[in-house]
Amino acid sequence: MSIDWKTYDPAPFYDELIASRGSPRPVARRLTDYLRSLDDNELQIRKQAADHAILEMGISFTVYSEGENIDRAWPFDIVPRVIPKNEWVGVEAGLVQRLTALNLFIDDVYNEQKIFRDGVMPAYVLEHSRNFREQCRGIHPPHGVWAHICGSDLVRDGDGTLYVLEDNLRVPSGVSYMLENREVTKRVFPEVFENSSILPVDEYPTQLFDMLASISPRPQDYPEIVVLTPGIFNSAYFEHSFLAQRMGAELVEGADLVVGDDDCVYMRTIQGLERVDVIYRRVDDAFIDPEEFNPESLLGVRGLMRAWRKGNVGLANAPGSGVADDKVIYAFVPAMIKYYLDQDPIIPNVPTWLCVNDEHRGYVLGHLEQLVVKPANESGGYGMLVGPHASKKQRAEFAQLIRNDPRNYIAQPTLSLSVAPTLCDEGLEPRHLDLRPFVLQGVRTDVTAGGLTRVAMRRGSLVVNSSQGGGSKDTWIVDEEA
Repeated sequence: MSIDWKTYDPAPFYDELIASRGSPRPVARRLTDYLRSLDDNELQIRKQAADHAILEMGISFTVYSEGENIDRAWPFDIVPRVIPKNEWVGVEAGLVQRLTALNLFIDDVYNEQKIFRDGVMPAYVLEHSRNFREQCRGIHPPHGVWAHICGSDLVRDGDGTLYVLEDNLRVPSGVSYMLENREVTKRVFPEVFENSSILPVDEYPTQLFDMLASISPRPQDYPEIVVLTPGIFNSAYFEHSFLAQRMGAELVEGADLVVGDDDCVYMRTIQGLERVDVIYRRVDDAFIDPEEFNPESLLGVRGLMRAWRKGNVGLANAPGSGVADDKVIYAFVPAMIKYYLDQDPIIPNVPTWLCVNDEHRGYVLGHLEQLVVKPANESGGYGMLVGPHASKKQRAEFAQLIRNDPRNYIAQPTLSLSVAPTLCDEGLEPRHLDLRPFVLQGVRTDVTAGGLTRVAMRRGSLVVNSSQGGGSKDTWIVDEEA
């Protein structure tokens, strides 16, 4: 029995593939016609092929449970998400605009702080920021760029409007899964790729290498680039090793590097010390240099900040860039865009209440059952309250957390997140999703064609994070005119 799109009902949500019961969106028609041509047995064979490919390719992620590290196969749904290229052109422009403004903001924060003096942003957002690094004051990194790699999470509301939900600027992850999702989908549905104009994503490792090379202190075609990882027990270790391999870069841990008397960084090799030009660091600020941050850190390199400050090594993302990776500061990004670029935001923010504001806090405390409340600096979907799905006890506990530390909490409306057809145990069902495109900024700016679509695999759930039961899909940007 084949898929009958007339029985698939996404209502009342906006569906990425289906406009209404039985009516695919024009950009998805070729895909939906193809899926309809497959019977249940063929669909299950394709799903099993994807599962086998993921195991064969070693695509995994690590979750922490009860003090143990558990390695799991990457959860993947074979039905892609499809976005028309003519819509994506605007999204891409909005992402470039946003990261440009964020980098101007970070550079301003660590230097003149004009945005505060001019009254565009209140000083308290910086005074209580957990990710502001005093050690970065007065530094001007190459090209004025601090956040070289950004993963901004996008969500679509019930009326089809795309919003930026948050910006990930510290150590954004997930791009390896975007690339591997495409490889798996090509194996599962090769026929569709032969007959569709789907924009490629496989140039990302080359673009990443070129961006990193652009911040090298020594101008050369092939600078020595390394990927600094916390080690095999980190949840994103698969990605660290994957990107190092794809770029032809060395994967190193802190103990593999040393800062010499000349304040340059060297890598220990069997041939002796070799100079390192650029470090793509996947270690948090607090642990990268025990000389200036956490003195007990074994993950970083003593003297690394000194070498970076003197311009002897490039660091991506730059230390201190996490100051803009704060959900309170997120609320001011539209004002940043207007202030630094004199432009209106192309992609809007989700409406946000700041609990540090007395009026906002009063509204939030009075409407917890309707809102999503998030801590300012957590990630992975942890520490948040989804009001409509929370118990009365949970809402009361969160109300007290807000009163105790209002600066640390923001609230947003519970959006009617878009859905897409997802192959579940019960058959094809709508599941909520988001999208994380990746933006590279150095001497130029590149945006991935699509990104990592994350799916809430549990029926009714809005939490898409893999660590909490979420999965993922391949994301197709389709050129309908080609």
